Amino acid sequence: MTAHTYDLRVEVKEAALADALEQNGWESAPLEPAERALCAYAQKLTKQPEDMVETDVQTLREAGWSDLEIQDACQVVAYFNYINRIADGLGVAPEKDLPPA
Repeated sequence: MTAHTYDLRVEVKEAALADALEQNGWESAPLEPAERALCAYAQKLTKQPEDMVETDVQTLREAGWSDLEIQDACQVVAYFNYINRIADGLGVAPEKDLPPA
């Protein structure tokens, strides 16, 4: 999470959102309903991938996301999960320019 909130602060210039996410998680952050739905989807795909069902996608559609946006989100979440597990599995240290967790 530190790397992502760092990016929000530095690259996207969203310090307040980064602080809220880092301190309280997405559940308490000032997000729009569609963003909340996407975060819930990403969390479930990350922590309980075996429980994903069509209604998870339907929930995103009902929140306003297009099928292309859902596909993109799914691929990004899956890729980050994959690459983080590769890094963890190989003992790769975080980038040197990131602040300590």
